[in-house]
Amino acid sequence: MPRILILYYSASGNTRKMAEAVAEGIRAVGGVEVDVKYYVNVEDLAGYDAIIVGAPTYNHNMPLEISMVFREASARNVDLKGKIGAAFGSYGWSGEAPNLVLEIMERKFEMQVIRPPLLVRYAPGPADLEKCKALGMEIANRALSK
Repeated sequence: MPRILILYYSASGNTRKMAEAVAEGIRAVGGVEVDVKYYVNVEDLAGYDAIIVGAPTYNHNMPLEISMVFREASARNVDLKGKIGAAFGSYGWSGEAPNLVLEIMERKFEMQVIRPPLLVRYAPGPADLEKCKALGMEIANRALSK
């Protein structure tokens, strides 16, 4: 059974809501295991078929907590090559963080990323949460077809 990780950081709760909606979409597909986490041991990343990162944008960047996961995974040579990667996040002004996440996934870890990232300005509304569910369903279907 494919395993999918949703790793997120959320200070305001907006990105957490998005993470929960992505997980709901994954579960709707079935046949896939999903973990929603605020923290992960980087060695555990290699055990997932897909990694989805929820990264809000703060000061034109991703949160330090998300950045440190990638730095530590790189330092420990965690192999993520060929895994599915996706990103989402909320923002107030600029929204760069999810794109930065995808760039690292693709260029550093050679993951197969889904573009564009899902961006929501401020708090996600009902239509935004439906887009999150659709993203989850897309990733679950890709993981099942691998």
